[in-house]
Amino acid sequence: MTDRKNVEYGDRDVALQGEILRTVVGSGVHGIAIAGTDDHDELGVYVEPPESLLGVEEHRPDYIWRTQPEGVRSGPGDTDLVMYSLRKYLRLAVKGNPTVLLPLYAPEESVITATDLGRSLRELRAAFLSRQAVERFLGYMHSQHERMLGRANGVPNRPELVERYGWDVKYGSHALRLAYQGYEIARFGTLTLPMPAEQREHVLAVKRGEVPRAAVSAAIGVLERQVRELLDRGTPLPEQADTGRITAWAVATQRVHWEW
Repeated sequence: MTDRKNVEYGDRDVALQGEILRTVVGSGVHGIAIAGTDDHDELGVYVEPPESLLGVEEHRPDYIWRTQPEGVRSGPGDTDLVMYSLRKYLRLAVKGNPTVLLPLYAPEESVITATDLGRSLRELRAAFLSRQAVERFLGYMHSQHERMLGRANGVPNRPELVERYGWDVKYGSHALRLAYQGYEIARFGTLTLPMPAEQREHVLAVKRGEVPRAAVSAAIGVLERQVRELLDRGTPLPEQADTGRITAWAVATQRVHWEW
């Protein structure tokens, strides 16, 4: 039998030595993990050494480690770790990437590593939320919704879920979660993790195959319309993230980390 190695990309030493923040992400942090069906996801942030950021040679701005080998989907008990350099992380976060925002809002019990700099990054969380972030949540929601409906060309469904439920309920749970979270950000300017109980139970019911696909699609459509109304008439959010404040923090953070 062939010994297939797990996935590992990037410089492990640079990532771990410069790590300032790491939290659980994925289903675990949302409160929608189902025992025996979900993998374990972590996302971290590290400060690169000055030679990586300022030198003439290019360096990979992330570190990725997966239990499974290349091309094999993660399953129950597997771990997927993604760590981004501070600059890459911030550039993704100011655009409102839904997964990248999670370490800023993860509850304390989901925080694996947090230095003083990591904690100060979490305190900056509100500066990242914007109308652009809401649009990004809706964009990811649309992608998952199309996959749920089987309309995404070239994107495979999970055959075991299709066989059991007739459709990929995991895509449905992702789409509904993103719709709920986009609405919360647009209306209240925050992101609650784990998800509020009523929303969490709705998403879990979808994930367990207890809600018909048509009903899930209808609920997503209602939430999207509500989000659009907020964006048109009444969200407290700015158009974009507060990049001036975030940049000033990033410069100060790297100087502190480098002791410059």
